[in-house]
Amino acid sequence: MLKAVTFDFWDTLVADDTDEPVRASRGLATKTQARAASFVDMVRAARPATSEAAATAALAEANAWFRHRWKVEHSTPTVAERLDVGLRALGMDRPLGFDAAVAAWEEMEVSIPPRLADGCTEMLAEVSARFAVGIISDAIVTPGRGLRQILGDYGLLDYFQPEAMIFSDEAGGAKPAPVVFEKAAAAFGCGPEHLAHVGDREPNDIAGPLAAGWKAILYTGAIDRRGGDDTRASAVCTHHRDMARILSELS
Repeated sequence: MLKAVTFDFWDTLVADDTDEPVRASRGLATKTQARAASFVDMVRAARPATSEAAATAALAEANAWFRHRWKVEHSTPTVAERLDVGLRALGMDRPLGFDAAVAAWEEMEVSIPPRLADGCTEMLAEVSARFAVGIISDAIVTPGRGLRQILGDYGLLDYFQPEAMIFSDEAGGAKPAPVVFEKAAAAFGCGPEHLAHVGDREPNDIAGPLAAGWKAILYTGAIDRRGGDDTRASAVCTHHRDMARILSELS
């Protein structure tokens, strides 16, 4: 019998990059462009002799380092740690504008948030009436505190059990690392047979919970990443309106 369920954040509760049209309508650069510009501007303000190309290459090195840590080592270093790698590639210490650059990266998706996945609010109201609810989410740029703020700004924070909101920058690991599922299970006080996780990525959101003994639901309502491949998921949900029914059936 299921007693609790956790949700991924990106492309499960919110639709990733749906903030980009809003940015464009305001005449703002894309998030990728804005992040790069903040790093390049910080570097050149501190050391004007550094070319834009050299600063851009250093940031690319930092981003590659981050992707390896995330995809291979299953951790998500902070924005500050990532930018430190770029600065070291240039032989630089943290300059005066470092904290402002970090804040610009971390707050970008809070000030202009992505939209909620279709039916998310109604789904959480229905599911939280039957099950304890948490989150297990990787924090790629926006840290856990920012993701909490986005949910709070949408009026959704009260649906979640606070101690079962597990974000990779705070948990010491990223999906599919066992530690994030262990922390959620401990927060709920449930054995794995009573737990389910919902997310959009097969390697992270399906393989991870299944290895931990949980049920796993593949959510395809924001983006279907299967590419024609089969899934090992316990169930597939194409729209949030079906989530409570699917959970009840798995229970």
